[in-house]
Amino acid sequence: MSKKIIIGKKVGMTRVFTESGVDFPVTVIEAGPCSVVQKKTVETDGYDAVQIGFGNKKESKTSKAQLGHFANAKLTSQQYLKEFRVCGDSKLNMGDQITVEQFDAGDIVNVTGVSKGKGFAGHMKRHGFHGGSASHGKNSVMRKAGSIGSSATPSKVWKGTRMAGRMGNDRVTVENLEIVRIDTGRNLLFVNGSVPGAINGLVYVVKK
Repeated sequence: MSKKIIIGKKVGMTRVFTESGVDFPVTVIEAGPCSVVQKKTVETDGYDAVQIGFGNKKESKTSKAQLGHFANAKLTSQQYLKEFRVCGDSKLNMGDQITVEQFDAGDIVNVTGVSKGKGFAGHMKRHGFHGGSASHGKNSVMRKAGSIGSSATPSKVWKGTRMAGRMGNDRVTVENLEIVRIDTGRNLLFVNGSVPGAINGLVYVVKK
């Protein structure tokens, strides 16, 4: 059985209503159409996988090596490429098209994207520390991090100590999201819940 995979971009959030009138938040993803650019097998590459492309790219901005790569699959230049592991009995072949039609309402998927970058953040915003006491004679310690253990013992800062630093802009996967609606005419997936990343951010959708 072929693994259900697709690349898309986050369009935004809205809400949908059930037949009983209950509404819930959904993220709209413009997914595909994608093309299978390369197929890898255990015999030739040591593992089974497919490389799929999403979005068009000008040939003038594509290297000759990439043009040859796409020509092997008889495809035009693709802007984004992503490799997915598949089972050995996958029916996906080079040149095949992948659309939202492979999914069904009610499917449970994992969505991977890059979270919004928030720049340099303090320990309270980054890790949820509650800060120090603001009363009983305390002065200018309300948002301090407190001890980081760098005294005579252990005379160092332990690796992994939660401190201020760059926040966000990380690869994040949100699991067990339900597809509640599919618009095949506009290549849209309506996924119940939030998806990492900003609007127009690239996301990968994989059925569990």
